[in-house]
Amino acid sequence: MASACSFFIMGMLDPRAFLFYLIATPMLPVKRNRQPRRADIPCITTPIKVAVLVDGGYFLKRYNALYNKGRSNTPETVANDIYRLAHSHVGNENYLYRIFYYDCLPLDKRVHHPLSHVCINFATSPLSVFKKSLIAELKKKRKVALRLGTLKTSDWQIKPDAVKMLFKKEKKFEDLTEQDVIYEVRQKGIDMKIGVDIASMALKRFVDKIVLVAGDSDFVPAAKLARREGIDFVLDAMYAPHIENSLYEHIDGLKSFPLYRKPAASTPLENNNPNEED
Repeated sequence: MASACSFFIMGMLDPRAFLFYLIATPMLPVKRNRQPRRADIPCITTPIKVAVLVDGGYFLKRYNALYNKGRSNTPETVANDIYRLAHSHVGNENYLYRIFYYDCLPLDKRVHHPLSHVCINFATSPLSVFKKSLIAELKKKRKVALRLGTLKTSDWQIKPDAVKMLFKKEKKFEDLTEQDVIYEVRQKGIDMKIGVDIASMALKRFVDKIVLVAGDSDFVPAAKLARREGIDFVLDAMYAPHIENSLYEHIDGLKSFPLYRKPAASTPLENNNPNEED
């Protein structure tokens, strides 16, 4: 009672009693009602929409170098490989928005060779027949959109190697053979169609991720636009040994999938680019 009464001064409670009480009373642990963490609950990710854009000319060049050196694969097999490559980028958890395939219809005209004067029918050439069959097979695939450009013909040109030999006087003009000249043909409208599709999907938020199978730096402005709009932009160069720095700088990642076996190449299978967009 004496200690208790010492807290009172003239019948009033001494404020120092509260300080004494706080110091003398031990701190009790605070019990929090936390639920135990369950390790058996998997991490759930939100599926995203993926669009795959394939530059047909670039794809066939790399495809033949890696998997079809003997040119023995049929158009149906190549079309199935294009479809399988696109779905490899999409995965099982995400949604495929669409596969865009860009190419030109083969040349369909007759010309005369300037040296032999033999009539050449490009419509019946093996390359022309193959491309027509490939485009016909891709038309049958689900979620495949064809973007076909045009071919601009120029004229017969002497190959660069033959031109060097002519300037070095290692070969005379009269010694030129049929293999020293080539009929110049260029694609028109392909790069523009790819850029328009990338910009349209990015600005309208149709997709969350764009995969471009190409290796040309002409797509840098479109890639920068897509990244500024928050699109994950991935490049598939199909194990190309060299990629232009201007293109590699403006992508979110570099990733390739083997169709039959992992090709021996100087580029890695996957390389996420840490560079930030400008």
